[in-house]
Amino acid sequence: MISLMKSVVGGLTAICRAHQHGPLYNHLKVLAAGVKTFEIPPDYSGVVLPEKSKLKFLNKVPNLKKARRQMKKLLDIQGPAKAANTFTSGQYAIVAMGGGYLHWGHLEMMRLTINRKMDPRTTFARWRINAPCKPVTRKGLGQRMGGGKGAIDHYVTPVRYGRLIVEVGGKVELGEVQHILTEVAKKLPFPAKVMSRESLAELHQKQQDMEGNNQNPWTFKQIAEGNMLGIRKVLSPFDVRYQGRFTGKFHFPWRV
Repeated sequence: MISLMKSVVGGLTAICRAHQHGPLYNHLKVLAAGVKTFEIPPDYSGVVLPEKSKLKFLNKVPNLKKARRQMKKLLDIQGPAKAANTFTSGQYAIVAMGGGYLHWGHLEMMRLTINRKMDPRTTFARWRINAPCKPVTRKGLGQRMGGGKGAIDHYVTPVRYGRLIVEVGGKVELGEVQHILTEVAKKLPFPAKVMSRESLAELHQKQQDMEGNNQNPWTFKQIAEGNMLGIRKVLSPFDVRYQGRFTGKFHFPWRV
């Protein structure tokens, strides 16, 4: 049956090519042209897969001789990330677009979701954050005020804006892993986005273009450094250092 259909189509093609006119010839010509518009597949010849491609288990409690209580230190989640803000070996990653704390439950959710849904033969994943190390104290219910600081309840991992949380790479395209990373990013306690090397570089270039092409002479930096209208009275050193682009753990991408 298949050979008969092939012979019929071949005969029609030969007839149309001989006459060089008619709607059937035009239709076959369009089909022949459409076959040639396939995109060239990406080259993965330089990609090397590690021996252990899955995310490793992170400890719930750090291995310390003596656990010490700490203050809140909200500066841990304020401002831009100074480490793990660029790619190393992967092509795609989940990037934090705000500050926050990750509990051990968040890390376990990411590990189980990515390890179960990715193909370890063609994909690998790497942590770009540390295990929970910052202690959080809490008092029991029904206790009166006072009595000193409470006991350590759990540990968290502080994350700042622009930090890569999980990095994914291998012989895969973005469309194959984007739905997995998006599902994980939606469950995080701060805004996060799935980005590739190109999109991250484009984001940084866009911020530089906004600063270079700004036509407004009254920028936040110029107003703060010039102490116009005595504004330094209400500005903190944090605002002056980051030029008003951050308010605590929140980032203002439109601020120049």
